[in-house]
Amino acid sequence: MKKMKFTTAFLFAATLCAQSWIPQNSDTRASLRGVSAVDANTVWASGSGGTYLVTNNGGATWRAAKVPGAEALDFRGIRAIDARTVYLMSAGSGDKSRIYNTTDAGEHWALQFTNPDPKGFFDAIAFWDAAHGIVVGDQLDGRAEVRTTDDGGVHWERRDPPPGLPNEGAFAASNTCLTLFGANEAWFGTGGPGAARVFHSKDRGRTWSVAPTPIRNDGAAAGIFSLAFDTPQHGIAVGGDYSKDKEDRANIAITRDGGATWTAPAAGPRGFRSAVAYVPALKLWIATGTSGSDLSPDGVTWKTFDTASYNAISFAGRAGWAVGAQGHIAAFKPAD
Repeated sequence: MKKMKFTTAFLFAATLCAQSWIPQNSDTRASLRGVSAVDANTVWASGSGGTYLVTNNGGATWRAAKVPGAEALDFRGIRAIDARTVYLMSAGSGDKSRIYNTTDAGEHWALQFTNPDPKGFFDAIAFWDAAHGIVVGDQLDGRAEVRTTDDGGVHWERRDPPPGLPNEGAFAASNTCLTLFGANEAWFGTGGPGAARVFHSKDRGRTWSVAPTPIRNDGAAAGIFSLAFDTPQHGIAVGGDYSKDKEDRANIAITRDGGATWTAPAAGPRGFRSAVAYVPALKLWIATGTSGSDLSPDGVTWKTFDTASYNAISFAGRAGWAVGAQGHIAAFKPAD
């Protein structure tokens, strides 16, 4: 048994040494917080100043552009359905929170929805398929703003999640405080003083339950920043305090019952993490944040493999990308 444990640890350490992020030229200095990989060649990203980016050759070259009329917006979320159909979500107060769509690979963009409430603030957007999507925002009238579409974004219907706690909200840091699984399920995480909860829907956002987590919630900058699942039952939440990004206290929680309960492993990533993803092709969990990136084979044992600053990640098969401040983009180099 001891030999088996040593061998497993040795193999994990050897695999760890072979992983890295390889910087690419993004052709922009925008702050990037959204990224969505379609496949190993086509990837979309988004950020400040109305900026979006696309590559069709795996990042060898990127094309950066701005959505006409949206130059003052911060596109914190992007979801690519395929190489031609893409949704952009901007985060900001009131009418600065918007949803745009293209069906011709960015040649034309249509404004689909503008937040009608002056207190509204979108945090993340996701799609189960080309027709069915969801957007989550900060509290309005005591509840998180949740809207869903069944017609590809033509209409967005307001939903009714459980009441929020005082000062509870989501973080528009990586577009992954909201995650989906299968054809119907959705989870989103929150933070703020006294909060760090996960909301769960099994019916595309029509009804919701909510559960607390052990992730730190001791300030306005603390809470859950990202969620990912590898099965409908097993998922991981990461976060921490983005104003203290090297602190690794209470920055991870694991569920084994679909989000009904959450527990903390003995140790987690080595600092604040704004994004986490499960990569089936590599059988690895990967987390990133402004103080580095970590990987894990099981969500319990974590090792840092890179110390560069990134905000968000997205994977397609074995290929993955990370984005960050000042136009930073990097491709994931897996072990051979």
